[in-house]
Amino acid sequence: MPVAPLKNEKILITGATGAIAHPVAAYLAKDNHVIGAARFSYPPLREKLEKAGVETIEIDLETNDLDAIPNDITRVLHYAYTRRPSGEFHSAIHVNAIAVGHVLKRCQNARSALIVSAATLYSVHEDPAYAYREEDDIGFARAPWGPSSPVSKVTLESIARFSAEAFGLPTTIVRPAVPYGTSIDMISTIIDSVAKDEPVFCIHDPQPLSLIHIKDMAEQIAPLMDAANVPATLVNWASEEVMTVQEIAAEAGRLLGKTPKFQVSNPPGVAKGSVIDTSRVRKIVGPCQYTLRESMPEIVAARHPA
Repeated sequence: MPVAPLKNEKILITGATGAIAHPVAAYLAKDNHVIGAARFSYPPLREKLEKAGVETIEIDLETNDLDAIPNDITRVLHYAYTRRPSGEFHSAIHVNAIAVGHVLKRCQNARSALIVSAATLYSVHEDPAYAYREEDDIGFARAPWGPSSPVSKVTLESIARFSAEAFGLPTTIVRPAVPYGTSIDMISTIIDSVAKDEPVFCIHDPQPLSLIHIKDMAEQIAPLMDAANVPATLVNWASEEVMTVQEIAAEAGRLLGKTPKFQVSNPPGVAKGSVIDTSRVRKIVGPCQYTLRESMPEIVAARHPA
């Protein structure tokens, strides 16, 4: 049965200035009272949110300064996240995991919470095309682009699962694959590299990715919220579409009249692919409406009009 869109809710979105959270906040603000929470160290991002109808408040997860969060929040979307280098894992765990517990404690009377984790926490599989399932092992992986990410995501999910049970707060934990359609994301980086005749950096060759458009992500918030439960619901989040980095670059090259160049690193301990099983999420949200293959001309034209 289709789930009605969220309407007339008081929604807290943490990390509201992030590339993924920002458009979701703007989308939900059309029919809801959305409160975007962040440190807002860059004022133009705050102004952009407010122009979209989002109320903004300042919080600091590093110091547990959450006083600005109202006590009558009905839905929580937690996107806030920090990447830290080696040597700063403990501070990353505090911001990315322990602070989540404080946020959920403050909002424990909400109807539901959606916690955004990542599909990069799965332990490495030798087959690049292997589709990781929610029950697969997690945590035994490296992420050179964000060394603190795997341990942070594992601890984030642990705290979120505990909070759901401790506070009786229905919760959904999502593990997104590779999003696109935002101002800055992995796909836009590939496109820009091709346009500038710079090498496209690849972890492996081939490097397959599960994909999801930011528009699908925004439109699927309601059913994911509806699926919240105690104990927490855990679900991968992607479309059915899988493309390799090499295929994406080739399509960008075709549209730009360029020949992509690649730089493959093959680092040890890093997943060879980022493909996730979507059987569970399809039952919750239904089919996605967008594909990267169809969206590429629009995305390329927006970034490189010439």
